[in-house]
Amino acid sequence: MKTRIMKEKQDLTYLQWSNIRSSSGTAGTFLKSESTLNGVKKYYKLSNFDPVKGVIGHECINEIIVDRLLTILGVEHLNYELINADIEIEGKIYSTFLCASEDFKNRGESKIALDDYYRTNAEKGESHYDFCVRQGWKSYIDRMIAVDYLILNRDRHGANIEVLRNARAHTIRIAPLFDHGLSLLYSCISDDEATKFDIMEDKRCQNFIGGYSCYENLELIKDSRVIFGNALKPTDKDIIFEGLDNILSDVFMDKIWNMIYERYKIYENL
Repeated sequence: MKTRIMKEKQDLTYLQWSNIRSSSGTAGTFLKSESTLNGVKKYYKLSNFDPVKGVIGHECINEIIVDRLLTILGVEHLNYELINADIEIEGKIYSTFLCASEDFKNRGESKIALDDYYRTNAEKGESHYDFCVRQGWKSYIDRMIAVDYLILNRDRHGANIEVLRNARAHTIRIAPLFDHGLSLLYSCISDDEATKFDIMEDKRCQNFIGGYSCYENLELIKDSRVIFGNALKPTDKDIIFEGLDNILSDVFMDKIWNMIYERYKIYENL
């Protein structure tokens, strides 16, 4: 499933939503659902939901922005759709944009969170980063660290990185990058908050690899020669935000682009 925006209203009131809490300690409720149609399984998730105010966040839009960014940079990742839909939660109808993705597991594969896989397979005293290098995942982890700095991902905990195993085929691989909602300006609700947001501030983040600072984590990859397959150019702004007019304000789009591109220039000069 490729990245696309479905602006025509869809009736998804049949979906059943379950509750998950932000693992990074941020306030908010995040709801998810799933469906299977013609053998294709889809996963859905909402932006930050408030029982009184409804959907108040824009984390789903962040997924689309980062999806497009990673496509430009040549980074393997999970693709998302952004869907305009009516949904039903506890008997009440809400109109919102949500995101959907398909299962990235191949037939016969099972998944395990990286933190669990590390606990059962790491050598004594081995760091999370060194463990991943030993597994042959250095390029993947280096790209992830660089991406999380560019978008200020606050939520790259050990379950937001997954290992896929096929016991019968004796194969193991690391899953494409996914779950980037709690990044960029997700904490800003209004244009005024977005205007005041410091795009270069090194906010505390929950990272399984490295420490709490996405900027300091760049030290882990400073000797890596090539991280991304492609360069980010000023003209890429139009690609990243195509179709998001009337969904995200100009203030947010300009601020998010400035955040990504200014951080990218710092990354380039490492």
